[in-house]
Amino acid sequence: MTRTVTLSVTAGLDGSRESRAAAEWAAREAQLLGLPLKLVHVREPGPAPMAQAPLLGAETRQHWTEHIPRDVDEGIRARHPGLDVITEQLSGWPAETLVDVAKDAELLVLGSRGMSGIGGLLVGSVGLSVVGRVERPVVLVRADEQAADEHETHPVGIPSAATVYRPVVLGLDLASPDRELIEFAFAAASRRDTSLRVVHGWNPPPYYAYGPSADLELHGSLALREATALTEVMHPWRRKFPDVEVTEESPYGTPGSHLVDASREASLVVVGRRVRHRPFVAHIGPVTHAVLHDAVVPVAVVPHN
Repeated sequence: MTRTVTLSVTAGLDGSRESRAAAEWAAREAQLLGLPLKLVHVREPGPAPMAQAPLLGAETRQHWTEHIPRDVDEGIRARHPGLDVITEQLSGWPAETLVDVAKDAELLVLGSRGMSGIGGLLVGSVGLSVVGRVERPVVLVRADEQAADEHETHPVGIPSAATVYRPVVLGLDLASPDRELIEFAFAAASRRDTSLRVVHGWNPPPYYAYGPSADLELHGSLALREATALTEVMHPWRRKFPDVEVTEESPYGTPGSHLVDASREASLVVVGRRVRHRPFVAHIGPVTHAVLHDAVVPVAVVPHN
């Protein structure tokens, strides 16, 4: 997945609260990266009877295809002066179109829920299909996401985007500690000038967990082994990113649950997804799926081999 040209941070837009929040997050990230922002509105073709229905007439279609993208574009330009904003309106099936658009993006940003009916972009499995098929990092953003949510609370007790960023959390599987996943997390922490919290959840093999050898001493030795392995993996990355303070955690238990808990004190959660080169098959994995479902902050999914 080596790239020689960086184009933009791309956000899928359908007019919903989720996609508007995603566009705002993408604008902030584009400024951090020094890249242009591309807003992509996908108009899904509908059957002729629907197109002729009174409630879905010309005025409604024009509102979705013209007013929504224009309003979001103007709002982002006003709130982020100096940011290069590009707006594209495309026709096609949302999942396939977004997968294609992602090929020319540094990062694809989507709302984590969509709206039903006309203009619905991420309804049900569509959003998961995009995440499971693209080969570029995808960030999922919830509808109520605000810039202040990514920062530490102000000393006077109020949310503020002027304080320091909360840590970036990286969920790492030591069975496949991919370079692109780790580098993405370190780079995200570095440009936010914040720390990186690496969480590696683990469970012992069944014959340890349920056999007669499942005692405290053995559990302690397994925990030490996992913590040591994590430290070894992180060592060269600490040297590559000396400006990033790193904390390492190897808690016993379900990895997804630990990452969801960590998200409550994070600005961003970064997880991986193993690429499966099978047409029309979306693969996400149980840990990443759990984090996407329950994390309370934006989640970046980084595909890797």
